[in-house]
Amino acid sequence: MALDGCGLFCKYVLFIFNLIFALVGFAFLGLGLWLRFSNSTRPIFQIEALNSSAFVTAVTVLIALGSVMLIVVAFGDYGACNEKRGALQVFSTLLAILATAEVVVGVLAYSKSDEVALNIGEFYSSMYALYLTNKDPVIGATLTFIHNMLHCCGITGVPVIEFAKNTCPKPDGFMEHIVMPNCPATIITVFDSKAPLVMGIFVGTGALLIIALVCATILLKQTKRAQQEISAFYSTVY
Repeated sequence: MALDGCGLFCKYVLFIFNLIFALVGFAFLGLGLWLRFSNSTRPIFQIEALNSSAFVTAVTVLIALGSVMLIVVAFGDYGACNEKRGALQVFSTLLAILATAEVVVGVLAYSKSDEVALNIGEFYSSMYALYLTNKDPVIGATLTFIHNMLHCCGITGVPVIEFAKNTCPKPDGFMEHIVMPNCPATIITVFDSKAPLVMGIFVGTGALLIIALVCATILLKQTKRAQQEISAFYSTVY
């Protein structure tokens, strides 16, 4: 079906959006599945007392979010590339739900920043304990990334007695050879101070989803108009 300039622009915007969305979705789903079924982390899910822990909740959210994102991408790509109204309608509905959820989660994360920070700190502590138990290199790489990003060192912050010292960043100054910021306290402090930024990221992502939703709506209108024109043409011919 023929699309005008605005329709073609929206079609390409949706294609790029879905490509980025697919990459992020695969990353979330892959990480979630690895954490769920890896030999080093699978026992956590078999202990009933830990079924409500921050670690189990975070892994479940990663798997669910990655799966939903890939479902959205499937409908979006099929609908945009083939100009199928049914797929575009499902895609638009899913985008509207995701955009609303993004904004709501951002506001809740801001309003309950203390509780969220404690849960993130608990998630870090679970990863730390797992690394000390089995020295998994992937968990070690994750801890190294967190330590360097936040410039903190394990649970204690004291390099001399720190069990995961090899994952800590280089001390910055003489005093940090003796004691560095510990990560649970740093995570809570950083999240409290960056709560408005976190909310902004969620709201900004919601805005991007709304832009994609607008493009999907424009494509829906143009495909409907094209179908009506084709139907009118055939009715006049026959």
